[in-house]
Amino acid sequence: MGIVAPCRAHFDDCLTLQCGVTLGGFDLVYETYGTLNAERSNAVLICHALSGNHHAAGFHTPDDVKPGWWDTCIGPGKPIDTDRFFVVGVNNLGGCDGSTGPVSENPATGEPWGAAFPTVTVKDWVRTQAMLADRLGVHRFAAVIGGSLGGMQAMQWAIDYPDRIANAIVIAAPPKLSAQNIAFNEIARHAIQSDPDFLGGRYYEADKRPRRGLMLARMIGHVTYLSDDGMGTRFGRELKSGDIGSAQDVQFQVESYLHYQGTSFSEKFDANTYILMTRALDYFDPALESDGDLVRAVAETNARFLILAFSSDWRFSPARSGEIVDALIAARKDVVSAVIDSPHGHDSFLIYNERYFEVLGGYLDEALRRLDT
Repeated sequence: MGIVAPCRAHFDDCLTLQCGVTLGGFDLVYETYGTLNAERSNAVLICHALSGNHHAAGFHTPDDVKPGWWDTCIGPGKPIDTDRFFVVGVNNLGGCDGSTGPVSENPATGEPWGAAFPTVTVKDWVRTQAMLADRLGVHRFAAVIGGSLGGMQAMQWAIDYPDRIANAIVIAAPPKLSAQNIAFNEIARHAIQSDPDFLGGRYYEADKRPRRGLMLARMIGHVTYLSDDGMGTRFGRELKSGDIGSAQDVQFQVESYLHYQGTSFSEKFDANTYILMTRALDYFDPALESDGDLVRAVAETNARFLILAFSSDWRFSPARSGEIVDALIAARKDVVSAVIDSPHGHDSFLIYNERYFEVLGGYLDEALRRLDT
């Protein structure tokens, strides 16, 4: 992808969120890759997961060590081919990478919103993404694509804006969270809120950061994103340091890895945003307004669907994706589904896999062919 630059869209419109709170205006930070065609028909929206943002591909500077979080999948000749598609990535409302969120100034106080930032939901994100699409001159997306929490957004798009989306690609996502998944999120939130430096979410004013709590939250989450076999293959019981025979100063490689991941995450992500995003995960339930009937919830969708899951994903298992597929079939919708064999657990949707890329790229090739006919 090369060097890319983020953009900022400011909206003066009053936005009433699902929770009932009205924002007097807001910003969304986004990036685009590729070129919008004359018909404005080749736009693809990338919806990010919990810890993602607008920077999905390419580099911001020549000195960047890592590209955007989905660079494996987005770019010339890749499954989401920027030679053919105009790709949009957005940092969601409530994020900590430039869009209005807890780190932004609350106009009523002149201080950062912090924990007082209102609750946002997947429906709120989809609505603001539609507003950005209007700003970009995109009336209908060729596809809305996302993995995990991003896949939930793709599904909500198909329900809320049935005439503005041709294809919904839902990857490694459930129709709603299980009690176990809600429990994992609550443990992570409690780890953050129990950190003495959290200060009820007002740590900005004290120039502090709840690093220990956020580190623990990330370590908990990261374990659920990996599979047992994948962790065994990668780390086994290898030691980073110490002598297990004498039980002195032992640190396993997997412990070192988790400490590194947690520490790195705690330096770049905002704790209030983490709490806000995990609650959006918990609250997602597109069938809620249909008395819990997912078939009724998807009955008015017009998009074609691709539903992908991964064999070793125990956080959002293939069976959960199967619930979406079953509902779409019962509603007589056009749906293609696949379970991709992968040892990498929930993180599989971020990682190159030949079969995964063949299915995704092939589906998008066909989607583009339909647009051209």
